[in-house]
Amino acid sequence: MTAYDHRYDPAHAHPFARTDRSPLGVWWWTTDRMLLGAVTVLIALGVMLSFAASPSAAARLRIGPPFYFAIRQCAFGVGAVGILVGASVLSPRGIRRLAVAAYIVSIAIMAALPFLNHGGLKGADRWLSLAGMTVQPSEFMKPALVVLAAWMFSESQKGEGVPGVSIAFVLYLIAVVLLLRQPDIGQTLLLTIAFAAAFFVAGVPVLWMVGLLGTAGLGFVVIYFTYGHVSARVHTFLATNAGLGGQVDKASAAIRHGGLFGVGPGEGVLKRGVPEAHTDFIYSVAAEEYGFVFSLFLIGLFAFVVLRGLYRAMKLDDVFEQVAAAGLFVLLGQQVLINMAVNLNIIPTKGMTLPFISYGGSSMLAMGLTMGMALALVRRRPRPLATDYFTDQTARVA
Repeated sequence: MTAYDHRYDPAHAHPFARTDRSPLGVWWWTTDRMLLGAVTVLIALGVMLSFAASPSAAARLRIGPPFYFAIRQCAFGVGAVGILVGASVLSPRGIRRLAVAAYIVSIAIMAALPFLNHGGLKGADRWLSLAGMTVQPSEFMKPALVVLAAWMFSESQKGEGVPGVSIAFVLYLIAVVLLLRQPDIGQTLLLTIAFAAAFFVAGVPVLWMVGLLGTAGLGFVVIYFTYGHVSARVHTFLATNAGLGGQVDKASAAIRHGGLFGVGPGEGVLKRGVPEAHTDFIYSVAAEEYGFVFSLFLIGLFAFVVLRGLYRAMKLDDVFEQVAAAGLFVLLGQQVLINMAVNLNIIPTKGMTLPFISYGGSSMLAMGLTMGMALALVRRRPRPLATDYFTDQTARVA
């Protein structure tokens, strides 16, 4: 057999050739591989940075060997990749079913948390202790709610009498009530922004958007005067000139100390003095040890994922797929924005992780679910063909 003919020998065909009609082959050629690659790089960076922050965190908390958190983060990263790929192969109908299941289970656990836990962790009932691990169900509820809200918004536009908008608001209010009971103001803010984004993309009347934003604004004013820790954080943020910023001041100092190229891996000082350096303030650890250039690369990588995701979402024809995908990418982008703004001392502390980068099983796995759903929704859908690909070389997959 000549070298030319060898390329067409089925026994030597590439496993991901365009003619591969296996589920894995179809997934590979219809998935946005640039988005997939960028998310994979983010997961790898999260594992890498966990090795930098783990020794000091383990010593300070007196937990296990020096790389206790890094080893666990590796396991979480593998799990996130598995969830991401598993969700991304689903059809839009499969995504809706997955969202229903995730929402019901998450809401049920959130409602039961006060009765399952004996005293909340860090003064809040946000985590479920399970087999020596802590799970935060609200992390999995967020993407599920965004997908369900998009589904209801799209159903309401079909004119078949489905009160989709009302159902979406009921689902949102149930989630908000449970979040405020924990209390978790940061997640409430994030969920509200993502819900409003889905509401906007769905093409609702401007007057409704004004009403939603006005109600949300009034709600957060009430929260400010109702929850003492919220007003305390705002006052602390405003009083940073008086030296009351605590770990936020240290985080800002660490970012400045990193300079252009950083002080070098393992040489940072922030992680030795801030309790949450391996979680909420991992961005400051990265900026100090790897510098301003690396920080810009990290920001650019997140921006690429969000902007390309939104671009792909806006190209979709189906209303549900468009609204759900846009809402999921906004959810990711807003969480990144809030975490980095806290690290840079632009807004008061929120206790929010940096997606894929901060240590934490719930955050890593839930973000894998979020991006898996988003990738599934922006996948290219094969158009119906009159003839089979193998018998008609003029046919193509869209």
